[in-house]
Amino acid sequence: MKQTFEALVLEQQDGTPIATIKTLDRDALPEGDVLVKVAYSSLNYKDGLAILGRNKVVRSYPMVPGIDFAGTVLESASPKYKPGDEVVLTGWGVGERHWGGMAQLARVKSEWLVPAPKGLSLLQLMGIGTAGFTAMLCLMALEERGLTPGEGREVLVTGASGGVGGLAVAMGSAMGHTIVAATGREETHDYLKSLGAKSIIDRAELTTPGGPLGTARWSGAVDTVGGDVLAGVLRTMAYGTTVAVCGNAGGPELHTTILPFILRAVSLVGIDSLPVPVERRREVWGRIVQAISHDILDKVVHVAALVEMPTLAHEILHGQIRGRVVVDVNA
Repeated sequence: MKQTFEALVLEQQDGTPIATIKTLDRDALPEGDVLVKVAYSSLNYKDGLAILGRNKVVRSYPMVPGIDFAGTVLESASPKYKPGDEVVLTGWGVGERHWGGMAQLARVKSEWLVPAPKGLSLLQLMGIGTAGFTAMLCLMALEERGLTPGEGREVLVTGASGGVGGLAVAMGSAMGHTIVAATGREETHDYLKSLGAKSIIDRAELTTPGGPLGTARWSGAVDTVGGDVLAGVLRTMAYGTTVAVCGNAGGPELHTTILPFILRAVSLVGIDSLPVPVERRREVWGRIVQAISHDILDKVVHVAALVEMPTLAHEILHGQIRGRVVVDVNA
């Protein structure tokens, strides 16, 4: 018997992607050895780019967006998973070159999946999603390069009002670090303090013109913005510290000098959640479970339906969304 499902499908018309909710047959799904009944996906910045046709995120059409999902295995040709197993997927190009999470069914390779960590519901897992996974990768990169919690050791998080930034604030604080959040949205200050930020600075402070080096302040930094913000972060890092950078919403170009790297021995580490090996993924999810609280997720998460995605895509690209948008694909 044929099995149908609903999905948000991107099709290209005259060079412009058109997003439509369609009823599809499961035979339309791409190849993979595990079939998953998706419960939730999420709306990330890259999904916004895909839905609105920016930056050529989508490699081919038709495409189902959604760069992550959480759900339950329906069928498996892999010995790693059996029907009924709860799983989570982040990365691996879903929503870009392989159909992603904004559908009621997904078929993927078993090696892309991770067993759902115990202690978190599928909704909570997508409240964390790729954003939280990336945030923890950044925090772990700082710790692996010498950052330890300590009096006066401030860690800066830029783009703190967004999904990655907000979860970096929350988890970094829970890990014992003194977090300073940078944002251009004054209305989010109370929200960021409720996530654990010790203090808030205006993003404009990081882009104020000055010399190649400013006052050394930060013992570590998570930058989710890039561009001129990242340049401002680099010039104010303390000696021998690290910046983990994972976004370029502010632009891919970096207008800085070599002086932070020579005179202050600053390290710049790029973080990409896409190619992370499975064992590392398990380690990251284990740290997330330790660092996140259910109360924090309640503050961060907003649940929306597939039909809302085109509108919300505009909002996420214009910095109008606070926290995380979780997509209930069955709503």
